[in-house]
Amino acid sequence: MGQPESREEEQQPLPPGQRLQRGWPVTHYGPVPKFRPEKWDFRVFGATADGEKHSWDHEQFTALPYETVVADLHCVTKFSMTGVEWGGVLAREVLELAPPASDVTHVMVWAEYGFSSNLRLADFEAGTTLFATHRAGELLTAEHGFPLRLVVPQLYAWKGPKWVRGVEYMTTDRRGFWEERGYHNIGDPWREQRYSYQEEAGDGPEL
Repeated sequence: MGQPESREEEQQPLPPGQRLQRGWPVTHYGPVPKFRPEKWDFRVFGATADGEKHSWDHEQFTALPYETVVADLHCVTKFSMTGVEWGGVLAREVLELAPPASDVTHVMVWAEYGFSSNLRLADFEAGTTLFATHRAGELLTAEHGFPLRLVVPQLYAWKGPKWVRGVEYMTTDRRGFWEERGYHNIGDPWREQRYSYQEEAGDGPEL
């Protein structure tokens, strides 16, 4: 089955340095994890409002309200996909079910094999940030992050990990996997924030 075409390609400008991509390349670090539904869970922990950890098994998580978001994906390797329909659970839903403490400023999104990506709370709670299970109405493939990947359209795609397993609420910022290895702590594609050497004062903790 062919890949659905992007919507309104000519009308949508791309961030600097990006090129329009037809199809969906597979890009990730390390092997594709094997999904075992009986062992899979999604956890929220750290500085929660009630001081407790929250978790859902796979059946419970997929029963949460399903929403769709039409948004772009911008990879730091310089390809962009525009007008993609993503389906899944909004990050705002998770925040409502497991509220953060009042002094939380950032989150760390954790994925399989200990992979992590840090986000400002404002980016995480944006209305288009989504824990995606589907693309264009079809379940994600394992190579593209099944059973769950985070989509953060306003940031480079590495900020939305594949194979997500949980979220840690944080009261101070801490760099994730790629941020510790030279990628920009914020990752705004419209400001072309690709690498840590481009960071300005206040963009992130010291390396």
